[in-house]
Amino acid sequence: MTYSERLALLKEKNRQLLDKENHPIEGNGIYERWENPVLTAAHTPLEWRYDFNEKRNPYLMERIGVNATLNSGAIKWKGKYILVVRVEGNDRKSFFAVAESPNGVSHFQFWPRPITLPEWGEPATNVYDMRLTAHEDGWIYGIFCVERKDHSNEADLSAATASAGVARTKDLVKWERLPDIQSKSQQRNVVLHPEFVNGKYALYTRPQDGFIDAGKGGGIGWALVDSMENAVIEEEVIINPRHYHTIMEVKNGEGPHPIKTSTGWLHLAHGVRACASGLRYVLYMYMTALDNPTRVIAQPGGFFMVPEGGEYVGDVMNVLFSNGWIADEDGKVFIYYASSDTRMHVATSTVDRLVDYCINTPSDGLRTGLSVEAINKLIDNNL
Repeated sequence: MTYSERLALLKEKNRQLLDKENHPIEGNGIYERWENPVLTAAHTPLEWRYDFNEKRNPYLMERIGVNATLNSGAIKWKGKYILVVRVEGNDRKSFFAVAESPNGVSHFQFWPRPITLPEWGEPATNVYDMRLTAHEDGWIYGIFCVERKDHSNEADLSAATASAGVARTKDLVKWERLPDIQSKSQQRNVVLHPEFVNGKYALYTRPQDGFIDAGKGGGIGWALVDSMENAVIEEEVIINPRHYHTIMEVKNGEGPHPIKTSTGWLHLAHGVRACASGLRYVLYMYMTALDNPTRVIAQPGGFFMVPEGGEYVGDVMNVLFSNGWIADEDGKVFIYYASSDTRMHVATSTVDRLVDYCINTPSDGLRTGLSVEAINKLIDNNL
């Protein structure tokens, strides 16, 4: 194959992928998964991966490889459905890039360049999993995990620290980097509440002892800070704790910021448990009160979504993770989730259906006897 023939083939395959339609799959009444992933490594622009100068690259080799597109923040912006995607290169380094869609379920295309994120403090080895919040103060904030080498254990090349990085923007192009959130513990999965609470910025936190292990960290926390320009967590209250022999036994964390409804705040989160094949990540939901976002008013038992079919296979098996969703004005909800740390998908529902699911699904009784009791009650109601 000649250079020009290979170039034409690459461009045609890329065009076909970007133009591919998507179709809903009838589900469980709560949501519909969509048939095709909305973003994969192959969706990244060819210009990011190939040198198109024939003299420099006579074999038209891929010069910079992309391994995965995952864990995307989401926002509706100027009529478009926007994902701020974690793009992972073949070198294991992640960066952020913006992709947009006209309809939220297909035809996602990346903006021409990835986000150039300013550094703060010691330059990060890796950044990932940005949560986006359009706050009532007028800024769009992105809170993300910052990974650095653990200098207290230089000999262990896997030893790392996690902190919550903060950036803000008005146009999703130019980003202002703010200081990392200061905390007594390491922090991942930190999410900014979209409204002021008692005149302060409110954060959903996940305190943890180590980079991976939650340790004594009890679950999803809540903290109020005076400013995002120099956010300092002085006190945390656990509002959604972990429990023994549940989907969140090992750890749990807030996904995107909650959606405000007339009934309460809708939350999407992830739970992790250990099993024979490793750690299993699933998605679950809960609701908190409008007048007090720290008070849980409903939490369906068990998982909301788990990997199905091809979603189970990827870089990190048996994982679903979400840190982005969009609620349209008509009540439709687009849930963006990654499978197995490899690719991005979408599921759709409505605010009304998700509220119904949260309010009317039995909670986890935390033991077998109460699980059977809930099933028998449903049987009785159906007789």
